[in-house]
Amino acid sequence: MVNDTTRLLGLDGLVAERVEVDADRVPVVDLSTGCEQARCCPRCGQRALRVKQWTTTRPRDLPIAGRTVRLRWRKRRWYCPTADCPHKSFTEQVAQLPARARLTTRLRQAAGAAVCDGNRTIVQAARDLGLSWPVVHAAFTMHAAAVLPAEPEPVAVLGIDEVRRGKPRWSFDEVTASWTTTVDRWHVGFVDLIGGQGRLARVEGRTSAAVTDWLTQRPAAWREQVQAVAIDMCTVFKAAVREALPHAMLVVDHFHVVQLANRAVIEVRRRMTMTHRGRRGRATDPEWQQRNRLTRSAARMRAEHVDRLTDTLSNLPARIGQDRPGDPGRLERQRRPARPTHARPHPAGPGDDRPAAAPLLRPLRSHEPARTAPARDHDRDLVARNPRVPAHRHHQRRLRRHQPRHQDHRPQRLRLPQPRKSTPPHPHGDHPPPPRTPQPRLTSKSRFRMGGSQAAS
Repeated sequence: MVNDTTRLLGLDGLVAERVEVDADRVPVVDLSTGCEQARCCPRCGQRALRVKQWTTTRPRDLPIAGRTVRLRWRKRRWYCPTADCPHKSFTEQVAQLPARARLTTRLRQAAGAAVCDGNRTIVQAARDLGLSWPVVHAAFTMHAAAVLPAEPEPVAVLGIDEVRRGKPRWSFDEVTASWTTTVDRWHVGFVDLIGGQGRLARVEGRTSAAVTDWLTQRPAAWREQVQAVAIDMCTVFKAAVREALPHAMLVVDHFHVVQLANRAVIEVRRRMTMTHRGRRGRATDPEWQQRNRLTRSAARMRAEHVDRLTDTLSNLPARIGQDRPGDPGRLERQRRPARPTHARPHPAGPGDDRPAAAPLLRPLRSHEPARTAPARDHDRDLVARNPRVPAHRHHQRRLRRHQPRHQDHRPQRLRLPQPRKSTPPHPHGDHPPPPRTPQPRLTSKSRFRMGGSQAAS
């Protein structure tokens, strides 16, 4: 019998018998089989006549009207009428609930569509539908396999990049007596950059062979239409592209080029600060205050920030370390002895000419002659320090041993406890010293007794 509740539920082949509310205020729908096709054997197709037993299953379904609904299906297990059929018995099944299914088909399809089409993560989709991560991932894989084509369409600009996923796993090979990687944590993805296909594929392993194998598996016509390949600064991808796509033009990713340029600017700023000031940068230094603006594009900065950066750079001298009038440190720098040729070169001092980095730093304004520490066994001049700043290890560090303990990354020596050795007897002693008798432990009772004996005496 088909009633209004059955039509509202929308599960073909099942009939809603009644609806009740449990203790948790959740509707529970009792279902029964309303399709004669469910009595046919799934292997031979013969219609069963004898019932073996009754069983009750509780599959999970989508919410109805925003409320979670629990299903309770009481179905029959039938004997197969064919004697030679491998299925001796079978349970009833419909299209929405196959045999041994704990979820309805539409619930699995909704989970896969939420990840593929709804732009939701697997964790978020599992949380919204009340499922586990493996179930949603399997539904996503099934949905993607049905939607994606077997071969990607030709692309003009191909993008290759690696992604880290999971943890690596190894297995021991008894033949070679070595460990081999069975699951790699690095995967390589192929993306259509100017087309609408998005990600084309992803292979396991960040090796040149993995990239070359995927490219060579594509037809020759597909590879000939690739005009350019965008990669990061990785020689693995470069070798693979040169081997599989020799006609394609290699393009370095814009992000990695900008990142490399910013690292170069930061390295120059730090090196010049250490060379010119003899210490690391501080918050009061102009190059430290402008460190973020030096690595940003002027098109993405506000006008007042661009003006401030321009004024700071224009006020810097045109030459680092040039002699200024009344500079008492000029004569001291001229008196420095020449460094031998076999000594290891050290960073240039304030007197060296660095025209390339001139607009970056301000010269050191020393009011007293700079002092140079005497040369030690390494035969190298040390960095001149400012006498006005206290020579504390946290302010000015000349050598590595002056730096704090938390910045010293050299390995420490492991000290193990050694057994205590017995003292040999004295050669001039006739007899060994008598053993020391331990003093009796004084307690309240012993004190009372000692006091009583003294009183009695």
